[in-house]
Amino acid sequence: MGEEVPQLDEEVQRVLDAIDTLSAADVPAAVRAKRLTELLDAWPDAHSRVRAARQAAMKEMQDDGKSLRKISAETGVSFGRVREIIAGVTKRTKAQEEQPPA
Repeated sequence: MGEEVPQLDEEVQRVLDAIDTLSAADVPAAVRAKRLTELLDAWPDAHSRVRAARQAAMKEMQDDGKSLRKISAETGVSFGRVREIIAGVTKRTKAQEEQPPA
């Protein structure tokens, strides 16, 4: 028997399904390319908004008296990462870290 795949939250799944729809093979290639380019152009801002919303939600949990370990257990995010998220630490790739500041 294979491993059981965890079920995604319904709203998360809808977002992922919408992304899949943008690349549906029954849509002309030029239309797919244009749609996907628009998505990629908007992605940095969307990603920042999602990251900020997650941080705010975890801070709210902490402000409500929950420990970092409790937040970790409830969200499925490691204790150390919860601490980083609340502190505003973002994950950077090795390539980003090696680039000198602009």
